[in-house]
Amino acid sequence: MPIQTPILEADHPPALPQTPIDAALDAALIEQRLVGAVVLVAQHGQLVYVRAAGFADREAQRRMRTDALFRLASISKPFVSTAAMILVGQGRIGLDDTLGRWLPEFQPRLADGAPARITVRQLLSHTAGLGYRFFEADEQGPLALAGVSDGMDSTPITLTENLRRIATVSLQYEPGASWGYSLATDVLGALIERICEMPLGAALQQLLAGPLDLRDTAFVAVDASRLATPYVSESPQPRRMRELDVVPAFEGTVGIRYAPSRALDANAFASGGAGMTGSAGDFLRLLELLRQGGGELLPAALVDEMGRNQTGELELPNSPGFGFGLGFSVLRDPIAAASPESAGTWRWGGAYGHSWWVDRAQGLSVVAFTNTLYEGMSGRFVTDLRDAVYAHLPAWKNVEQAA
Repeated sequence: MPIQTPILEADHPPALPQTPIDAALDAALIEQRLVGAVVLVAQHGQLVYVRAAGFADREAQRRMRTDALFRLASISKPFVSTAAMILVGQGRIGLDDTLGRWLPEFQPRLADGAPARITVRQLLSHTAGLGYRFFEADEQGPLALAGVSDGMDSTPITLTENLRRIATVSLQYEPGASWGYSLATDVLGALIERICEMPLGAALQQLLAGPLDLRDTAFVAVDASRLATPYVSESPQPRRMRELDVVPAFEGTVGIRYAPSRALDANAFASGGAGMTGSAGDFLRLLELLRQGGGELLPAALVDEMGRNQTGELELPNSPGFGFGLGFSVLRDPIAAASPESAGTWRWGGAYGHSWWVDRAQGLSVVAFTNTLYEGMSGRFVTDLRDAVYAHLPAWKNVEQAA
């Protein structure tokens, strides 16, 4: 992989003029919508923008660096989804195989008690009928009553026990009939464990992190001194996240249960959907692997399948114009989405304050890791950054042509 991320402590790369991306990032920091961020942009395999800005820890006055580590939340999903696709490429499992062969104990049922048939593809595309506890209205929801963990809280249970609890709750719909963001990637992680006959962290190291030289990516932070402190969006400025914090992500929901210390807890179960830690540079390497067609790890046809809309005309909530592929959303209609991105662009984020996208038509991979939720995941900064990147595209093309 050609991507190498230099370590920058300064708020601006030296001797580079101000860009629209700088302006978007500066505005978010000055207006105290973000505490700190790392933004990386690669085009056609070359880094064209690198910046670490603001604070990794505001109270300690520790400045953000490009090698900062972050709690990844749903940024974990593309790693685990790619690992599963590598197993598909190796012929060890099929996309349309049912889970029964590998996880016979995992047998959730439909609302009427009838047995359900869940496939690997449905786990990857979030069409399996599963849910998330944090979407429930209160603590009397079925997942809450079953004691299910969403993978970001502090709990002594194992992954096996969490799957047992998930399976006691009726599916929200027949698999394949609808779309719902869910704990499916946690189930996928358990499937990877069973196929590889090793813990999920070791399996990901063998399948993906080792071959890609991802030295920062793990289920426990590899260097606590580099871990960014999380903050919660509030007015007039973000507040430091408490050790046990519940923060609603959507109106009318009970919210996500956060335990920041989980990132340092070697005994916490490996949540494939939300439990990893890592750096922006490592994640960019993953995106570039996929954008470039999978290299030696994954057949190009399977990368194309990951980036193909698997959900037909189903609308994703609050995401007009988007469908879902195998591990991330796929832009079906840029006009409906009011987006300058190309049709087919991949995109998703992470609840701790992250966003990313890959526009293969433009050769773009963009990573924005912040330590401020939910501004960095779904706030104004995400849209401002997107528009700034596309506003600056002509300048990068002019430099490329001149070279």
